[in-house]
Amino acid sequence: MSSPLTLRRVFLATALTCVAVLATGCSAGSAATSGGTAATTAPGASATTAPAATTPAATNTAQAGSSGTNTQAQPAGTTHRPAAACPTRYLNARAGVSQGTAGSVYQVIDFTNISQTTCTLYGYPGVSLAGGSPVHQIGPAATRNTTAPRALVTLAPRATGNVLLRITDAGNYPTAQCHPTAAQYLQVYPPGQTTPIYVAYTSTACAGTVGLLSVSAVQPGSGSAS
Repeated sequence: MSSPLTLRRVFLATALTCVAVLATGCSAGSAATSGGTAATTAPGASATTAPAATTPAATNTAQAGSSGTNTQAQPAGTTHRPAAACPTRYLNARAGVSQGTAGSVYQVIDFTNISQTTCTLYGYPGVSLAGGSPVHQIGPAATRNTTAPRALVTLAPRATGNVLLRITDAGNYPTAQCHPTAAQYLQVYPPGQTTPIYVAYTSTACAGTVGLLSVSAVQPGSGSAS
């Protein structure tokens, strides 16, 4: 039969052994937990890690790819090209509002796009008085009035642009210099075109070298003679 002292020693040794075992187990568990955390946050983590898939850099790359698709349709660095110039066949010309002053008449000429295609007008038309049979030009063509700057006028279908034509009274000049001649038309060449439009217009032209006409650059709208 063991003595109380022997039992106490056995009990103490057993207790110390358990404490050692428990301490070893706890240390191993802590190391495993610490190791798991390191594997999750260390640099060079797997590409399947959620933060790597949602970084701003990845988002920007996707946007750049989308822009690349648009670039094929409209190359980078290019600007929107304006519509082509209006050919004569796209236009209707008519005499708009007019206003008489001492020695001159200011006459608006309206250009309306009668086609189904947007086109542009830029600069000055060629304008002269015309008449006779066959119809022919009478006197010099209009000079350019540069008071209003040139501007590109875009005409959608049914839209209108205008110029202001000044017609000096032929009676201001001696008959021998002017050679007054009846005119029945304005012969109008749209800017950049070689085919005219004839607008009915009764006036007295000078068949000589006297120039009676001056014309402005094309402006948007139907215009005003004032």
